[in-house]
Amino acid sequence: MATGEHILEVTDETFADEIEGADGLAIVDFWAAWCQPCRFIAPIIEQLAEEYGDQGLTVGKMDVDQNLSVPSRFGVRSIPSVLFFKGGEHVDTVVGAVPRAVLEGKVKQHLGVAGQARETA
Repeated sequence: MATGEHILEVTDETFADEIEGADGLAIVDFWAAWCQPCRFIAPIIEQLAEEYGDQGLTVGKMDVDQNLSVPSRFGVRSIPSVLFFKGGEHVDTVVGAVPRAVLEGKVKQHLGVAGQARETA
């Protein structure tokens, strides 16, 4: 699964710099090529990266089959899992193929964006 122009391909080696060292809010989509639910949320993650990147959102994707250390460190046992980091600290997790409104609501909550998440799936 290729990453879009707004999404970082994060590895065990780059996680500390790209995610924990990011200014503002960072989210990481933990996925695998064989995971069908991961394919469901992939376009949602891309849309959020495009729409909220200028508001301080950093978005990364990490292949759990190629990177074992970081998923283990954060207890990622089911995919897709989207972890939220603020100031380098893990602040929230969403597990499963959830509608866009759920992920967008979490992004807005942690960015401090006023208004409600759109009700689109």
